[in-house]
Amino acid sequence: MLLTAASYPLGLLLGSRWVLPLLNTAPAYVIMALRLRAGDRAGALRATLLWAVALAVFGTVSFILWPTDPEPLVLDGARYRDEMFQWIRTGVGSEGDIRQFLPQHLWHLAAFVALSLVTASVVSISMGAVLMNYMSYYVASLARAGVPAWAVVFLGWQPWAICRVAAFCTLGTVLAEPLLARVLRYRYDGLRGARIPIVAAACGILADWILKAVLAPHWGPWLRGLLP
Repeated sequence: MLLTAASYPLGLLLGSRWVLPLLNTAPAYVIMALRLRAGDRAGALRATLLWAVALAVFGTVSFILWPTDPEPLVLDGARYRDEMFQWIRTGVGSEGDIRQFLPQHLWHLAAFVALSLVTASVVSISMGAVLMNYMSYYVASLARAGVPAWAVVFLGWQPWAICRVAAFCTLGTVLAEPLLARVLRYRYDGLRGARIPIVAAACGILADWILKAVLAPHWGPWLRGLLP
């Protein structure tokens, strides 16, 4: 937690948009791998989920409080912010249209699963840090634009995005093991032993799609009157 918090000011001070997600990811990945090697899959899952919470909290707060707009240092931050602001102001965009967002989500899911399996989740979890950072930057941008603090807290991080993050953290942890067990040479009982977290991740992904389809058309208008 403390290392995740420290990764933001350090990464922003170093001034490289590529360094920040690596600093975010490295401590969490080491902890996850060590707990998996010790046979503590539940502990690894808790560590990964706690890491995601830390990224959301410390990333958002750091981007709000940074003396200058950190946009140049956040990979894909400007694109995502502009896309979300346009959707809030006009209702135009993929956010509230399942016909547009579902194919994109399926592609992201397939890529995440494949990268987790072939890299022991090194690449996929790093990509997760990039995603968390540009989402945190969007939420911070709401605050920087003058949206009231209560709305930033309660409307910035959407419930469907939280479900997606939790599901991907779970998948990233579980799908790291087939290769990680070979590299670190520890006993591994196969994916059949991880049925419960896999089912939980699948439920989280379905919740993401359903909540987004149902709530997103209302979420934008709620923020529209608050965004200057």
